[in-house]
Amino acid sequence: MYPMEYYEFFVKFNEGDYYTCHDLLEEIWMTDKANFFIKGLLQMTVALYHYSYGNVKGARWMMQAAEEYLQPYRPFYWGVRVDEVCVFIQRCLAAMPTDIDRVDSSALNELPPLPTLVLFLYD
Repeated sequence: MYPMEYYEFFVKFNEGDYYTCHDLLEEIWMTDKANFFIKGLLQMTVALYHYSYGNVKGARWMMQAAEEYLQPYRPFYWGVRVDEVCVFIQRCLAAMPTDIDRVDSSALNELPPLPTLVLFLYD
């Protein structure tokens, strides 16, 4: 029903492999650039990846963009409870420092941890 990359995305997301998530979602989005739902998920995974290496400003910006893209698809779309994803995004944004743009790798452990989200694909 969905592209194979979409199914793989859920596995990789729940493993915390956000870099691979980006690649999987980009495969879908590049063939259907009108699918802004996929673009929203893509932006969210990019944000999580940015945060993991200390690019706090980029993570905040991408999370905000992700939320904007996902809003029209609430509450449920493509087997995802989009409302839950948007709540997760808001919780991430609340946890991200607003007075820091970037930290180097030696200070990553000083960043507040982000909440977790387990994504499920519902029919």
